[in-house]
Amino acid sequence: MQHLDVRVLEQALAWADEGQSLWLCTVLSTFGSAPRSPGAMLVATQSGAHCGSLSGGCVEEEFLQALGRGEHAAPAQVVSYGRTAEERSRLQLPCGGSLDVLVEHRGPTPEWKAHLNKLLDAIRGQHRLTRIIELESGLFSSRRYADGADAVARRGSRLEISLGPALRLLLAGMSPVAQACGQFAKALGFEVIACDPREEAAEMPIEGVPLIPLLPSLYIANGGCHAATAVVALTHDPKIDDLALMEAVHTPAFYIGAMGSKRTSEKRAERLRRIGGLSSTDVGRLHMPIGLDIGSRTPAEIALSVMADVLRVYRGKARTAL
Repeated sequence: MQHLDVRVLEQALAWADEGQSLWLCTVLSTFGSAPRSPGAMLVATQSGAHCGSLSGGCVEEEFLQALGRGEHAAPAQVVSYGRTAEERSRLQLPCGGSLDVLVEHRGPTPEWKAHLNKLLDAIRGQHRLTRIIELESGLFSSRRYADGADAVARRGSRLEISLGPALRLLLAGMSPVAQACGQFAKALGFEVIACDPREEAAEMPIEGVPLIPLLPSLYIANGGCHAATAVVALTHDPKIDDLALMEAVHTPAFYIGAMGSKRTSEKRAERLRRIGGLSSTDVGRLHMPIGLDIGSRTPAEIALSVMADVLRVYRGKARTAL
């Protein structure tokens, strides 16, 4: 899931707390080319105020127009977009794509607000869960996620939608490369967290990303990583980088990497074994040198190679398959 979906649920809860009814939309499936994956969300009110994205623009506009016409009054229903040639042309879905969307119309009840809080906890990294929506009755509930469960499953009139943590990029220390990485990551939909206690870190701001004046290793040790977290150490300062790596290998983070030449990386690996007490398995989890070898030279080019490698690992693609 993307950090945009965190903002969707935060906005949904804010509107519910104000006593507003709202429509929560969730992408169930896509066919052909689609800008957003199953699980992507959008929330809207009767006035047309909305947050989130389903397709990058065309489907959102169609949905909001339907709300204005008084449609989608049922508590829960599945709406299809782009199934016909006329719809694909009118909605301008790319490459003949289409998508199915769960549309829920919910009032600001205590039960609904409690449900939204559970969803927020899940995608903020507290735990994973599965939503259960009964299409005929509109009833909703949740249960603990079962390993291996599909992201979206439909069993008759019942929908099961699994939610996990939103993608997170932890910048373990600030540098020009880290600054560029954070900017790329935000554009890719990551939640970006920057940790660095040094005074010079404040001179490298990233718009919309607060700087936590704390050693990254301490932030990680206090639960800052979940299974959808990428940790990147890009400072060339062993006091920052090495300590962060030593803590990160004991978390479920899916990517842990540090910047440096091949020779620097070899020295760091030896140092982490000798001083940090890391095993060969621990060191094997580290991406050193970090990033894809695309001949990067400038901070922006290095950041591009780093984020490309993070996405490669997240998508389960081997380097040899590139």
